[in-house]
Amino acid sequence: MWWGAVYGLGFVGAVIYYILTATSFWLGVLGILKALVWPAFLVFKLLRYLGA
Repeated sequence: MWWGAVYGLGFVGAVIYYILTATSFWLGVLGILKALVWPAFLVFKLLRYLGA
């Protein structure tokens, strides 16, 4: 139930991070797209770290 809130807060945080670090308009747009799928990056890196 509360996973939606966690995803929402993560999305907002990721958008802010990617927008602030973008050096051009298109990198900002790419950052917004990356913010939509940030859980996939997290799971991928976690599984790689665990050696799965």
